[in-house]
Amino acid sequence: MNNSTLITGGCGFIGANLIAALRIQSAGEIRVLDNESCGKWEWIKEFDVEFINGDIRDEKVLRQALNSVDCVVHLAADTRVMDSIENPMFNWDVNVRGTLMILEEMRRRGVKKIVSASTGGAILGEATPPVNENMPPRPTSPYGAAKLSVEGYCSAYAAAYGMTAISLRFSNVYGPRSYHKGSVVAEFFRQIQKGSPLTVYGDGTQTRDYVYVEDLVGGILLGMNSEESGVYQLGSGRGTSINELLELMKGAVGPEKPVNVNYEGFRDGEIRHTWCDISHACSALGYAPKTDLQDGLRKTWEWFCSQQ
Repeated sequence: MNNSTLITGGCGFIGANLIAALRIQSAGEIRVLDNESCGKWEWIKEFDVEFINGDIRDEKVLRQALNSVDCVVHLAADTRVMDSIENPMFNWDVNVRGTLMILEEMRRRGVKKIVSASTGGAILGEATPPVNENMPPRPTSPYGAAKLSVEGYCSAYAAAYGMTAISLRFSNVYGPRSYHKGSVVAEFFRQIQKGSPLTVYGDGTQTRDYVYVEDLVGGILLGMNSEESGVYQLGSGRGTSINELLELMKGAVGPEKPVNVNYEGFRDGEIRHTWCDISHACSALGYAPKTDLQDGLRKTWEWFCSQQ
């Protein structure tokens, strides 16, 4: 494991779980750069990390954050698909310009390793699942286009400047420490706790790949220790419909919490069906997700209940 790691966006859901795993391994010094727009310092203050409150687009902050760093795990991003449709320039500024500023400061300082969070479905568009890394990208939202551009810059800097740059295409991540997330599992569990009806956009037959956060973090750790560059998909390798997900969530919650569902029309820019082929990550990185959806939802619900 690297001696000193910078985690951008480290106060968020995935960052907090990654830090917890790194601390179990006693893995060197950890520095977190986060502007607290999505995560909060208080969510990771239990860990022994250095925290810098700032934005990845601030050159002065980046110089401080990248000082004496061996590896960058780049999680900071504007990830909201619908918001990117409303305001594509902001999404580009955070995701593309922000990442390019990180890569440039890494180049100046001789930092040779980056593991960057990417996305699969939004980049590939309406492709026949299971999707793989060799499929032609056809983004259906500005967010997907921005992440595709980020993958391109990581590839270019690896080739041009001798970096090791891994882009990990995350599928739908769920699990503990996600109470603030707008993702479907977190949103549904919050509404169930409140006794509010759930809103499904579409008829519920749309499919996604849901991966438990501990399995995803395991993939990030493998990327941090790998000398490979390239794009790898991290997911469960299985498609689950929203209606199937709801039934499993009802089982995790139990009969004491009734679950009422309202169906509304499909939203523009959203993909109907996607899940990923994870064989490339399994063979090249040793990625091996272990948590089935039923067990992962049960663990996630138990964590949500522990926060009340």
